[in-house]
Amino acid sequence: MTGLAPQGQTNWIDQAVPLSFVDALRDVVGASNVRTGEDTEAIDLGSNGANCGAGIVVAPLSTGEVAAVARICHQNGIAIVPQGGKTGLVGGSVSRPGEIVLSMTRMNRIERLDPVERVAVVDAGVTLEALQEAAREHRLEPGIDLAARGSATIGGMVSTNAGGVMAFRNGVMRHRVLGLEAVLADGSVYSDLTRVVKNSAGYDLKHLFIGAEGTLGIVTRVVVKLDPSPLASATALFGLPSVEAALRTIRLALESEAGHLRAAEAMWTSYFGLAAAAHGWSEGVPLDQPLFLLLSLGGAREEALREDFERIYSEVMERYPEATGIIAGSRLQEDDLWRLREDTSVLYRAHPDAPSFDVSVPLSEIPAYLDRILPKLAAIEPGLAPYIFGHLADGNLHIILNRRGPLAPEIAEGVEGVLYQQLREIGGSFSAEHGVGSKRIHSLLATADPTKLAVMERVKRVLDDQSIMNPDKVLPHDAWFVRSSRPSHSGSFKNVSNLTDE
Repeated sequence: MTGLAPQGQTNWIDQAVPLSFVDALRDVVGASNVRTGEDTEAIDLGSNGANCGAGIVVAPLSTGEVAAVARICHQNGIAIVPQGGKTGLVGGSVSRPGEIVLSMTRMNRIERLDPVERVAVVDAGVTLEALQEAAREHRLEPGIDLAARGSATIGGMVSTNAGGVMAFRNGVMRHRVLGLEAVLADGSVYSDLTRVVKNSAGYDLKHLFIGAEGTLGIVTRVVVKLDPSPLASATALFGLPSVEAALRTIRLALESEAGHLRAAEAMWTSYFGLAAAAHGWSEGVPLDQPLFLLLSLGGAREEALREDFERIYSEVMERYPEATGIIAGSRLQEDDLWRLREDTSVLYRAHPDAPSFDVSVPLSEIPAYLDRILPKLAAIEPGLAPYIFGHLADGNLHIILNRRGPLAPEIAEGVEGVLYQQLREIGGSFSAEHGVGSKRIHSLLATADPTKLAVMERVKRVLDDQSIMNPDKVLPHDAWFVRSSRPSHSGSFKNVSNLTDE
């Protein structure tokens, strides 16, 4: 976005941000690390074309530079939109004119990886895959995994409280973080790089920033707990008649004597059939089962793990004779099976911009939940049906509609009414791991406990009184105090390029 200078003005980048402000940013991070106008067009926009709507992208190298940028923005009332790998699906990193994008791409150092402590200290811009590879050299792993590992950053995963395939066993990102460092709206630095599990020294404030999606502060460094990785693994695919059968199979895998269950991914028949056709996969397995369950075991010996899968399959067949299954006999077969689950782009090739939803349902409630939503969705519009897949062992279901998006407002409202009805009452959540972003604010307001919302607003007010930290994400800034306290962009701007010395 180049923008046009207002008549009589020659020093504007666009109509919202003056050149003097941009010069101050350049003084802090270096001219080559501030992109404006046409220079931003070459930047990968990630999962949302509006990610670079701001037209100004700043790439700091250190926490000190992030703090200096924050102070400049705070004194001038300019909003900051932090960005990591830009893989989010709820508009958590979209930006607009009058704001800046703070890119963490240059903050990509693995500062420390200690195999004795089983701890890594990393910059926020380190990708999950980079951390996994570094930890693997010491036969360790970060205990969390997801399909976007090559682009998702640790800072972004912390800010969205990412989950993934191992959450049922190791918890979500909140459970993997021992300490973190974050820059607040006024440029002050919250630093708690604790490297130990036991820490009862006052309020554990790091949890304010985990899952806050950059609205309370910018995560810059993270201490991640590592776990020993197994010497061997094995993968099997089961075709099953029902959710109950899948949950029983997961229970059998959890009781494995040869190893431990590492992943339990479910794919309902419509999604599985689409993915199998897209990849030309069959392996002689019938594709007409209601549900397919992909399981991974980790342990000391691959042969023992495969034998345990044989035991599990035999026990499943005794109870569900119609069940089918295949045990991967090679790494190639294993990769092919996982590609069916992880390559969700097949959905969006079939249905561009298909509306997607991400819910958590208690395991015992999943059958009744699906029995309730499927006929109600079909009643909204003829032929409306979801593709369903997800992390069945923790109740996280991804629901993608067989429609090109976006939906008409009245249809979208009806769909959300069906999917979110009674979720809170049964102990579930409308957002399992994708966050709230800008896309699900209305859902949070409609479903959250009023006292929770009030406390969230108070915390936001204390930590970001101008609402310049990723505004209009998680909470709507125009619904409460912010409009009266945030400085107008039409006022005078301060050149505070020397703030690094304060």
